[in-house]
Amino acid sequence: MGFLRAFAWWLYQGLQILFLGLSGPFYALRRGGKGLGHYLPTLRGRATLDAPPAGPEPAEPPVWIHAVSVGEVGVAATFASRLPSSLPLVITTVTPTGQAQASRLFQGKAFQGRHVRVAYLPFDLGPIVRRFLRRFRPRALVLTEGDYWPLTLSILRRRGLPIAVVNGRISDRAFRRQQRIGRINDLFYAPVQRFGLQTEQDRSRLVDLGADPARVHVTGNLKFDSRPPAEVLDVEKLIEELAAGRPILVAGSTMDGEDELVLDAFSGLGAGERALLVIAPRHPERWDRVAGLMLDRGYTVARRSAFGPESTGLRSEQRVDLVLLDSLGELASIYRVAAAAFIGGTLVPTGGHNPLEPAVFGTPTVVGPSMFNFQEMADSFDQFNAWGRAADSDELGRIWDSWLEQPELGQAVGGRALELLEANRGALDRTLELLQPLLDRSPEP
Repeated sequence: MGFLRAFAWWLYQGLQILFLGLSGPFYALRRGGKGLGHYLPTLRGRATLDAPPAGPEPAEPPVWIHAVSVGEVGVAATFASRLPSSLPLVITTVTPTGQAQASRLFQGKAFQGRHVRVAYLPFDLGPIVRRFLRRFRPRALVLTEGDYWPLTLSILRRRGLPIAVVNGRISDRAFRRQQRIGRINDLFYAPVQRFGLQTEQDRSRLVDLGADPARVHVTGNLKFDSRPPAEVLDVEKLIEELAAGRPILVAGSTMDGEDELVLDAFSGLGAGERALLVIAPRHPERWDRVAGLMLDRGYTVARRSAFGPESTGLRSEQRVDLVLLDSLGELASIYRVAAAAFIGGTLVPTGGHNPLEPAVFGTPTVVGPSMFNFQEMADSFDQFNAWGRAADSDELGRIWDSWLEQPELGQAVGGRALELLEANRGALDRTLELLQPLLDRSPEP
């Protein structure tokens, strides 16, 4: 039996190495080389071959918090800011955008005076995971929303390190997929001591997949407890100056094939004569392409990168129609100055993004039909009439038009979104209560 288990792990690692060897050409073909260039810098970090973090070692073993990308990093920062300031932290991500967001948030005011290091999640290969553990010596692992890597979890389990999941969820797609693999789910869930899940449905699904019911708790959605992001004063102020009194519309986290639809809706409004539109594509490798789409339609465009702190490439007295937010970590703050917003990934079938980022400012928001990544949240927004729903670009334009024509209509929608957010707070306290017994445990040598 021991031989079969060891063989299975060697086979798993061999398949991973094969996948890693093939994924480079895949990214090169898929993104015309830009995707490959975007992810190549992460390889040394994920192999734990980059230089060790500068500065002194923490006095005690840190808590390892893993967050895949930008959204999960924000959730991680929400609960980590309430952990004892004497507790060292190691934050890992998978994506470059997540790494940039983690560096920004965990070096902010909420974490001043804490010992925090940011790194990439190690590849799920035995030697690499063990090298990561030797470097950082974590006392526990907290997975934000999930992202289960079976060999990593197995190694931590054998070492007696506590593992918890916070803000966990089981999407429709993941539930159907995991139902088909049966007992293999034990590799993902058996090592976890505590699960803090968003909803009763998530709990029911996780138990159906084989998790121990005694370890599974409903703590709520931490995104509702997120506080407004810090102001990006120079960017917010300049966008307002570029608007020159016009209302500001923000299309956030747009996906491939969606920018054209947003531009169609903007054109139907009378474009730059009535409003300034800010578009923030979800993926950095698409920034140049989206800029080209804007220019091809004859718009005057300002790129965020043209008015950085050290740049004089754009003067605020220039009149522009569109701003391309080609930056990382600033979108959530820009919703603060928006008269209305649109959440990307919803007019194309990719499942949507977090609608609470504009809601925290009471900004009236429109989404398309595709919100399956946030289904329960979407149901609540629908029930409270706390956003606008658009089936296509024409309807997006009509809703924006009505809110520009009668601002009080949009303000009422934004107010209901803010009330919904406030009514659902409380997950943070329940999550901290769930984690406390694990964080108090001393790690085994």
